[in-house]
Amino acid sequence: MKIVILDSETVSRNDVSLDCITSLGDCTVYGFTPNEEIADKIGDADGVICNKCLITEEVFSKCPNLKYVGLFATGYNNVDTDAATRHGAVVCNVPAYSTNSVAQHTFALILNHFNKIREYSDAVDDGAWVNYKLFSYFGIPTFELEGMTLGIIGYGDIGKKVAVIAKAFGMKVLACTRTPARVDENAQACSLDELLEQSDVITLHCPLTEQTRELINKDTIAKMKKSVYLVNTARGAIVNEKDLADALNCGRIAGAGIDVLTAEPMQESCALRGCKNCTITPHIAWAPKQTRERLLSTVAQNIKCYINGNPQNVVNG
Repeated sequence: MKIVILDSETVSRNDVSLDCITSLGDCTVYGFTPNEEIADKIGDADGVICNKCLITEEVFSKCPNLKYVGLFATGYNNVDTDAATRHGAVVCNVPAYSTNSVAQHTFALILNHFNKIREYSDAVDDGAWVNYKLFSYFGIPTFELEGMTLGIIGYGDIGKKVAVIAKAFGMKVLACTRTPARVDENAQACSLDELLEQSDVITLHCPLTEQTRELINKDTIAKMKKSVYLVNTARGAIVNEKDLADALNCGRIAGAGIDVLTAEPMQESCALRGCKNCTITPHIAWAPKQTRERLLSTVAQNIKCYINGNPQNVVNG
């Protein structure tokens, strides 16, 4: 099998090995591929592996040998799955590989906010503790999570893991989901309005669909507590960034922890850049070393199953 990897740098900076994939065939590896060069680089290959590269009708038309598209990701909105089906190609993703890491990053953002980690570290660096007369410098208010209400929008694998962690902190957990019957004992199913009105922390773990696009906007923000902290480790476009920026800058809500943006990499014009009480990390919730090793292992297993005539994790029928 002739395989082309289009954007290896999205999963490895030489810190995790691609050998489990490259050993499965005649494999060519590119660190990064502009979209206009995709068809040329795939050429006569049988399979392509990518993360964010656009695999379109045009690509399938120009690459008639292409019958397998493997993703370094769970999401597959960069692949025209209808075109893949028309051209007899199989598209395979990697579900649930980042559950632990995204849940961990969600609470890293939450704890950073309520424990004021960044503020205290900056204060110490600036000499506030050195120049203080008492043993404990606690001039910046911090808060316990015990007794707070956490609202989870989207209750799949990651949402459920977040709920488990929240319960360990003694939080009450609300969940708003398309499938309320699947909400387990770690959360209480509720409507979106109930969640918005009651939550001290709101965290997004839903997929990006036409129904969830800009779900967080000036109207939904208006229903939140002024003290609420919003976390987004899902997809950037679930949030109207201008509306959130306005809310942060005028103090309508207390803060936000953001790991994903509508346009990535961040654009200079991003409305959230430099906002008050906004912590932004560069789409890294999924990226711990162990998580990426797990991802690559499943990508390799997907290819093996395809070669053996029994493809797994197929997303196009």
